[in-house]
Amino acid sequence: MQSTTLSPPAEPTNTFVDRRSAPNPNASVSERRQFVSSHDGLSDEAKELALAIDSYKLQHRRRYITFEEMLSVVKGLGYSR
Repeated sequence: MQSTTLSPPAEPTNTFVDRRSAPNPNASVSERRQFVSSHDGLSDEAKELALAIDSYKLQHRRRYITFEEMLSVVKGLGYSR
């Protein structure tokens, strides 16, 4: 029988890069826009509403909003029934 010697296992190299954690967790996270919305052909009032909705979505990190949320944005602009 031939004897074999086992060498110690090589140290594992850590090739995994965790991209989920930010380098500075206290830094504000900027929103990456999925698309560019154009408000060019809108009236001034419609543009104001569109910008208010965009601002609400960014502030609350929402891609889509509910009708209740849209109503709160409209009321926040001062519109009433």
